Amino acid sequence: MTHRQPPIARREAAADPYAWLQQRDSAEVLDYLKAENAYLETELAGQAELREQLFQEIKGRIRETDLSLPSPWGPWLYYQRTTAGDEYPRHYRCLRPAGDSLAVDESAEQLLLDPNELAAGGFLSLGAFSISPDHSRLAYSLDTSGDEIYRLYVKDLASGAVEELPFDDCDGSMTWANDSRTLFFGELDETHRPHKLYRHTLGEPGAELVFEEPDGRFFLHCYRASSERQLVLLLGSKTTSEAWVLDAEQPRGDFRCLAPRQEEHEYHVDHGLLGQQWTWFIRSNQSGINFALYSASEAQPDREHWRELIAHRDSVMLEDVTLNQDAFTLSLREGGLPIVEVHAAGQAPRRVELPDAAYNLYVQDSLEFHSPVIRLRYEALNRPAQIRQLGLLDGAQQVLKETPVEGPFDADAYESRRLWAGSVDGVQVPISLVARREVLQGIAAGRPAPLYLYGYGAYGASLDPWFSHARLSLLERGFVFAIAHVRGGGELGEAWYRAGKLAHKQNSFSDFIACAEHLCAEGYSTPAQTVISGGSAGGLLMGAVLNQRPQQFAACIAEVPFVDVLNTMLDPDLPLTVTEYDEWGNPQEHEVYERIRAYAPYENVCAQDYPALLVVAGYNDSRVQYWEAAKWVAKLRANKTDDNLLLLKTDLGAGHGGMSGRYQGLKDVALEYAFVLKVLGLS
Repeated sequence: MTHRQPPIARREAAADPYAWLQQRDSAEVLDYLKAENAYLETELAGQAELREQLFQEIKGRIRETDLSLPSPWGPWLYYQRTTAGDEYPRHYRCLRPAGDSLAVDESAEQLLLDPNELAAGGFLSLGAFSISPDHSRLAYSLDTSGDEIYRLYVKDLASGAVEELPFDDCDGSMTWANDSRTLFFGELDETHRPHKLYRHTLGEPGAELVFEEPDGRFFLHCYRASSERQLVLLLGSKTTSEAWVLDAEQPRGDFRCLAPRQEEHEYHVDHGLLGQQWTWFIRSNQSGINFALYSASEAQPDREHWRELIAHRDSVMLEDVTLNQDAFTLSLREGGLPIVEVHAAGQAPRRVELPDAAYNLYVQDSLEFHSPVIRLRYEALNRPAQIRQLGLLDGAQQVLKETPVEGPFDADAYESRRLWAGSVDGVQVPISLVARREVLQGIAAGRPAPLYLYGYGAYGASLDPWFSHARLSLLERGFVFAIAHVRGGGELGEAWYRAGKLAHKQNSFSDFIACAEHLCAEGYSTPAQTVISGGSAGGLLMGAVLNQRPQQFAACIAEVPFVDVLNTMLDPDLPLTVTEYDEWGNPQEHEVYERIRAYAPYENVCAQDYPALLVVAGYNDSRVQYWEAAKWVAKLRANKTDDNLLLLKTDLGAGHGGMSGRYQGLKDVALEYAFVLKVLGLS
């Protein structure tokens, strides 16, 4: 194919010839990024009609005017409403009706916050949205550029008066004490790490420093315990944690430490009832990497007094614990799937039964502490998200709401499957996939289909199958969509995560390539029909597999890709670098330097053919700087030996999550899908 001349970035005679692209706000850098954006629009000009068609198609499946499921709290129901044409949902409340009714009284509802008005057409991210315990005030925080630095506000819900708090460099968190006057908030240091906790009393000037964390690996986070009786300050690195607690009724008091930090000891605490006693619940890895659950009395919360409630199990990961008055609920992971298990007083543990082979399930809302029910969110690749109510004592499930799909849609027209691919070392790697049933029948008859393969594989995050309104546009065009659950993620527990980090990072890349090869060997697709995609640390995965096995793929979409990993990890002044040493290693050490250099996508770009590439960056992204994508694209342009499409799109008004509004987000997806269809010759 022939293309118009792309922008060619200037090469400097230096160890890193494109380091000049890191000069944020310089005219030359902005001109280059704008030239790349213009080149993308020129190259995809022929797709304008298709992009608009895809956008309308996806938008047409989404209920534009909808009401969220109201959450009962105290005398009120709290809920959100989306309206056609609006980028953001509005936040409301109305008085709570009698009994268990969730019926909203529109005639008497109160508008709490309208982000559409606050955004005024620009970028907006809502951080905290926190109602005071007496329901009289709303604390909220706003990021208006995408850099994840927030301004703090308090709204008096009776008068409507809004006060902006006079604090800078805030992380966006806002935690109320029980007096409904005292707020705790976090401050960011120059590397964007929440490192200080402040206490502010409404109506009084300034704020008092409560805690400062000097170790650059540790982030601080403050939250209210489930019981509403305690505040918790959690300090966590990637491998170690420490919790401090404070009586929520005594906000002027001092936080006290539950268990001083010890390297490699991770624990998380919550406060609730065990029997009739107020108790600390502690999820800890002190007896094994998959975590166990302990309890401790209020009088003796120290580590030597912890009592084991749920023992460590080699094959079951304890991911989370939810506390209510009459039961505690465990979020487990076994065989690569999430499991919810309820432990009610005086009853045998009960696991939630579900209909699909591969799915996503988590406790979405524990509601009020004394609530006899909780809410689960359940979805599968072929099933839109459902909010299910679960009775803690009787196990009864009720679907309260299912995310609607407008227009013709039948979940049973699609089939989801679970496959396993053998990696180079023989380890079996799970794959979740979905396609229309007739596409799978065609594959069985020897007709491979276009494949969209997604991956992440870092930080122990689990990529559980999820439903997507947008993805239907690919499935309806005959695609197979698959997720490679590679090592480095958390799908198969802590050991799966550890086998894909630090010295074992290559396993993530080998696993992904093995999944792609397996899907082709099994007849699902061919390399000429395979598109791969990943974002952030998943963009690192994309960059590495493109260098190592470029002929296996036809196209790649890399979103805010972490591809300049070596240079980033060598710069401790950048946001997140120091705390990330536990994930990637510290390249100031020679052996680690060599290890990262061996796979770093930017360093390993070479003279070979690469698939077609669409790379997306956010100019205000504080997690993965825009220049990682820009430098990578510049080096690919100078080195690759093919004439496949190579496009860079920089959102000049957005951060790590892309554009903030829902319609803007759909337009981004339409662009990506149009690129895929163009490259595969399907448009």
